[in-house]
Amino acid sequence: MTIDNLFSHLPHLTESEEFETLLQQENIKIERIVSSPTPDSAFQNQKHDEWVALLQGKAVLESNGKQHNLAPGDHLFIPAGTPHRVLSTSDEPCAIWLAVHIYPTEP
Repeated sequence: MTIDNLFSHLPHLTESEEFETLLQQENIKIERIVSSPTPDSAFQNQKHDEWVALLQGKAVLESNGKQHNLAPGDHLFIPAGTPHRVLSTSDEPCAIWLAVHIYPTEP
């Protein structure tokens, strides 16, 4: 068993995002995402469910034509097939996310 910290070893990004897999088992993957002030704003439309929590910073997420202003501690569930994108994130402090991807199980 190894203890690590979600706020340590943060990259200094000027664009895009860095994804780090923290745990992957069966149909679950947990990631730490660190966003630059200019994240990739392309729409994502995943075949799996995703739960995300903003741990630090601020972000604006668009989904179903609505913008959502997120602050530390805010979290949301994004069902599979829901187009969504990150429009903007804060610079200081940078946006740090915890994402849980839930993949369909085989019948």
